This record gives sequence, C-alpha cells and structure tokens, in this order.
Amino acid sequence: MKTNYSHSEDMTYIPQGMLSDTAQYLTKGGDARIVLDAVSGINQYGCRPFPDPDMLAYGSSTASIISTQGYHCADQLRQRLVEALKTESASIIYSYEIKRISEELIQLCDLPETTGVIFSASGTDIHSLVSHYVGRENNLAPRIIMIEANETGKGVSAALRSGNHYELNGVIPVKVRLDDGELRSITAIDEEVEALVTEAIATNRRVLLIVTDQSKTGLITPSLSCVLDLHQRYKDKIDVLIDACQFRVAPPTLHAYLDLGFMVALTGSKFLTGPSFSGAILFKSALSRELEAANKTLNNNSSQAANIGLLLRWEVALQELKAFRALAQEDIIKIINDFTLAIQQRLQQDVFFEPLPVPKIDRSPMIVEHSWDQLQTIFPFLLYHANSERTPLSAEETLVVYKQLSISINNECFNLQDRHKAIAALRCQAGQPVACGKRNGLDISALRLCISTRHIVTANLEENSCQSIIESALFVLDKIALLIQLLPAFKV
Repeated sequence: MKTNYSHSEDMTYIPQGMLSDTAQYLTKGGDARIVLDAVSGINQYGCRPFPDPDMLAYGSSTASIISTQGYHCADQLRQRLVEALKTESASIIYSYEIKRISEELIQLCDLPETTGVIFSASGTDIHSLVSHYVGRENNLAPRIIMIEANETGKGVSAALRSGNHYELNGVIPVKVRLDDGELRSITAIDEEVEALVTEAIATNRRVLLIVTDQSKTGLITPSLSCVLDLHQRYKDKIDVLIDACQFRVAPPTLHAYLDLGFMVALTGSKFLTGPSFSGAILFKSALSRELEAANKTLNNNSSQAANIGLLLRWEVALQELKAFRALAQEDIIKIINDFTLAIQQRLQQDVFFEPLPVPKIDRSPMIVEHSWDQLQTIFPFLLYHANSERTPLSAEETLVVYKQLSISINNECFNLQDRHKAIAALRCQAGQPVACGKRNGLDISALRLCISTRHIVTANLEENSCQSIIESALFVLDKIALLIQLLPAFKV
C-alpha cells in the first residue's frame, strides 16, 4: 500500500536498529507481561512473537499465537516504516498509521465514520483511561462497580484505581460465583448492582458501571436488561463501559452499545488472534474531547509516543478481522454450532472433566436479529482425578497440567502405551486457569477451550476443514486427560 506521509521539519527519528526484527518489535510497547522469558522464549501468556503452526492453539480467551499470514502482514508494515523513517519523523508516521488503522477498524465493524477510537497497549490501560475520564470533574471519587477480578483480570481493578486520583477504594467488585464455584443467579447479581448504583447516586457520586461482555468464562454480567434500566433511570449520573476485550461481539452489538453512548473496550489479541497488547476504546464522537484530554493527562500532557509495536500488533488483528468479516453469517453460525456440539458432548461424557455451566448469551434487550455473537465460544471446565471418589484437581494441580500442555512429552521419560504416544507428543494451548472457588476444601480452577476467528475462517476453507478443527480441539482434551493420569510424575 502506498503511503503519503506529510513532511515535517521536526525530524525526531526512531533509530532504524529498533525496527530490525519484526518478532522482536512485537514484544515492544507493552509491559512486563509480553517480555519473553530468557529460557522458554515465551511471554506470560504462553505465546511466542512468531508463528508456531505445530501448536494446537485453543486458548484465545487468554491470548493467541500469531498466524503465519499475520506475521507476514506485520513484517510488511515494519518494512514500510523502515523506509518511511529515512525521510520522515516518527510522530508524523505514527499519526498517519494510527489514523489508518483506526479507520480500518471502524469500517470493518460497520460503525459510523465519526466513531471515536483511542488505541492503547492493553485492556488494563483502557480501564485506567476511563477511570480518569469519569473522575475528571467531580469533587468525590466516582463509584466504580464491576464484577470480581477472577472473571476479568487481576490488573483491571488496579488500573481503575490508578486512573482514579481521588481515593484508592472506589472500586466495588460484585461476586458472580458462590464459594463452591457455582454461578450466582443473574437476578441476585442484578439486584446487588442496582443497590450499589442507587446508593452511590444518592450520595452524589458519579457511577462508572463496567459491564463484562464476555468474561473469562464467557459470561455477560450484569444482565443487559439491568444495564439498560439503570442507564435510563440515571442517564446523566452514570457512565457505562462495556468490557468487550474478548472481542466476541458482532457489528450490530457494537453499534447498539455506541448508540446508547456507552464506551466499548476491545483487544485484538483474544478472539481475533492478534498478538497480545493491542487495546482500543470505541466511543461516540461527543466524548472525543474529554477522552482525548484524559488520555493526554495520563501521558504526562504530551502526545502519545510512537508505539510501533502497537501498530504492528493491530495490523495483525485487523488482517484476522478482515478475513472473518468476509464470511457469511450463516456459515459462521453453523461452524460454531458444530464445534459446540462436539465439545459439549466430550466434556459431559468424559470422566476427567466437568463443564462449567455458561448461561445462554442474552442480547435480546438490545439486538433482535439472530447473530453469531449470541452463541457460546468459550468452554470452561474443571479437571477430575479418575478415582472412585472422583476428586477434583486442586488449583495447583490444574496449573501443572496447564503448563505441561504446551510441552511435547518424550516417551523416554514415561512408560507410555502406544495409543498415548502420539497424544503425549502434541503441543497444545488452552485458556489459562480461572479460579472457581473451593471443592472439598480445596481451591479449584477451570481451564478453557475456545474457538477463535482463525478457527472459523480455517473451518470455512474446504469441505472437511471444520471437522479437522473439531478433531484438533478433541486432541487437546485427550492430552489434558493424559496429563491428569501422569500427574504423580510431576512435582506439585
């Protein structure tokens, strides 16, 4: 693609050496979570910054491994930037490219051209920005209401507090699970949220209500009917942030959220399978001035530095989104339904697993037509020992299984039966463990198997491609079951 950077006399160059390697640059412009471990060569999400086609990757609720095509797109952009930096300033180039990416994201999501977009390294950074925006003109700190960190991410609550310069205790988490890990009723959750909002507004506090769409285990909380009711009642006193960082939402849903004046947080690294640390917030143009001012304040009253890593990561995410958006809705729905049927049957029938219930995704208060984003795409499950008592694995044991899942097991270390050797050699990825309360006095956690846009695009290529995607997912479950049986051989 031909670029047309406007010339600038301020020649603040980025040294070319910084752009010498695409894989290296994909790990820049974030925080310690995407720094590669010196021994394993992976980041804290278990991903490398280059393609890994042998990995059976079904962990997109945590993070995704870059595809070969995605890496190629990132490398092409990097090469364009190297050439442009010979004659133009970093600030001009970055402004041009971030505007281009913003326009492409808006177009691919079928949103109005006037939709505001601010890019950020991560979802946690977006939460910090919104917290600062909401508290900009109040003498009292805003009351921030959100679901518990287990279902969102440990860094989110801290980010909200960092953006809130009035006090450190303005974030109120709402539990979505009981002590044994079972889900609370959505009615109970809604009633608690309503009471917290009403109490805060009665004390003259502004409210930031964070709606999770979807959580680590695929939940939308609080319910959209509850959110719409509270927004209607307290429209001038409540701000709503939709935490859709999983990006498991279709264009009509995004459009509906923005029409209501809600802010929407997205990342390109989960369902879209772009590299980690690609965040964005969408909002109506009426909020542009205030959100941009809040963003500038958080960046020490200066323009956002040229974050080339962020550009490359979003370039990859948009390429994946473009391929997904080219598919027909009915094809997407069929693939997801076929995948769901196979995975649910396996999780229900296998003695090593217990599927966690995921309530039906209800978008009916906002969206009438049937869409793919009303279907389950995250499948959480607990692990069990195959003993007579059917004892659940502890959170610690589940973490061991998770870590061993991505490692090819050498048969020389284990006396494996022939039927297990091929499964043991597989390298697989599932969603990181999510804490789910206690069973039998033990802390327990769930793994997650996920279908992503890349799986759906691949499944649509040829007649048998969908079955291949399903079989690979079942192989991941095969290896998890094998690792449970091999647990005594690992130090726990």
